[in-house]
Amino acid sequence: MMNNTHPRVSIGMPVYNGAEYIREAIDSILAQTFTNFELIISDNASTDDTEEICRSYVAKDPRISYYRNEQNMGATWNMSRVVELARGEYFKWAHHDDTCAPTFLERCVEVLDREPSVILCYPRTHIIDEHSRIFENYADELNLRSPKSYERFREFLKRPGLSNAAHGLFRLSELRQTALIADVAYSDRNLLGETALRGEIYEWPEYLFLKRSHPNTSTRLYTDDYKLMAFHNPQKRNKIIFPKWTRFIAYFQAMNRAHLNFYERLRCTIYLAQYLVVPKRVFGLLDELLVAAKLTPSALSRNNK
Repeated sequence: MMNNTHPRVSIGMPVYNGAEYIREAIDSILAQTFTNFELIISDNASTDDTEEICRSYVAKDPRISYYRNEQNMGATWNMSRVVELARGEYFKWAHHDDTCAPTFLERCVEVLDREPSVILCYPRTHIIDEHSRIFENYADELNLRSPKSYERFREFLKRPGLSNAAHGLFRLSELRQTALIADVAYSDRNLLGETALRGEIYEWPEYLFLKRSHPNTSTRLYTDDYKLMAFHNPQKRNKIIFPKWTRFIAYFQAMNRAHLNFYERLRCTIYLAQYLVVPKRVFGLLDELLVAAKLTPSALSRNNK
C-alpha cells in the first residue's frame, strides 16, 4: 500500500524551461512498477509552459509536489534544493529531458534493500535523441564492489567517461553527507568519486535509463568551463575561476568528508596524483593558470555571454 507520509523513494526534478520534454519525463516516472515514491519538482523560474504542465500533473497525482523559485538560482542551487526537500530513504535525480524504463526504481530498490554496503545503484543507459530514438547503448562500468575505499577510488579514476551513474538511486542519508552537485563544472563526476570513497556502487546490467542528447543540453549550450560554471552558479559569472583546479581540489575535500584513515587517504592521494600526472592533464592545469592571468573583467563579460 502506498504511504504518502513516508515515501521510500524521493525523486527530485530540477527544471528550467523544460516544457518540450517534461511530460515524457514525468510520465515515465508515473509508469514505474515501484510506486512508493514522491516526485519533487523545483522550477527555477521557467518562462515557458513548464509551470502550467507541472501543476496539471500535481492536480492528478498526490505523489507530485511542485515548487517555483521567484528567480533563477542556478543549476547547483536547484539540484541541492530537491535533495533538501526529499523525505524518502532513497533518492534519485531526474532531469526533465530524460526518461526511465518502468522497472528502473524496482530493480534499484531491490539491490539497496539487499546490499547494505551499496550506497548507489544505477542501471545501464540508452542514449536517445530529441525524438526519443535510441542511438547508443552505454555502460558506465562503475560496478565498484570492493570493501576498500581506496580500491573503489582507484577503479573509479580508471573509468573516465559519462556520468550517467549519478542518475541512479542513492541512499539519501549518505548522499546528504557529500558535496552534492557542487559549484564545479562536471561536478556529477566529482560526486561519483566521493560516492566511491563512501561506499559501494552497483551497476544493474539492464538498460533502464534513457539519457537524452539534444542541442539544448547544458554541456552543448555552455561550451567552456567558465560558461558552464556560470550556469551552475550565476554568482560565478564575470569572475576569475579555476575550473580544473577546483575539480582537483574537490577530491581532497571529498576525502575529508569521507573520514578516511591515514592509510586510506595516502593510497587515494597516490592514485589521484597518478591520474593527474599525465601530459594532457598537467598542461591543462598550467594552461588554466595562464588563461586566468590574462583575463580582464571585459574579457570575462564577453566570455560568459
